[in-house]
Amino acid sequence: MHDLTHATSWFLAQMKPNSHDIANRNLTRQGFETFLPLQEETRRTRGRFITRRRPLFPGYIFVALDATLGAWRTINSTYGVTRLVSVAGTPTPVPDALVTELRYRCDDEGMLLPPRLLQAGDNVVLTKGPFADFVATVERITPDRRVWVLIEMMGAQTRVGLDPEHVRHA
Repeated sequence: MHDLTHATSWFLAQMKPNSHDIANRNLTRQGFETFLPLQEETRRTRGRFITRRRPLFPGYIFVALDATLGAWRTINSTYGVTRLVSVAGTPTPVPDALVTELRYRCDDEGMLLPPRLLQAGDNVVLTKGPFADFVATVERITPDRRVWVLIEMMGAQTRVGLDPEHVRHA
């Protein structure tokens, strides 16, 4: 079992086509901590709709390891894995904040949870437009799903209408 108490970081491993279960199982069996975010996908097959769990990022799995120990080379030879994503032959870590945010949005099995619905009074961060990264308070949500927020600017509150895709919970 690999010791994950050192300076571990998250890395991205490319998997062979349709091998997410095999790669995840074999990496876990070798003692690596893995994270494979999943989402439900419904497809029409032979006249029937079938819902399956599919990777959120098809072909990739997150793996936690201490790259200084050299154990990353064993990942490249793991059944179901093509290679660890690298730049100039050196594994490139994924920003911890990205993995932390993804894990926060998934349940214990890695299934992506539906986004929590916004409500009046919620604090949000604007993600697009001229007010990107501003923190605002949701004033109301109209029936057409428009989100009206109050932004504090120059000592006064300004009301701005946004698409729900342009805000996230603070």
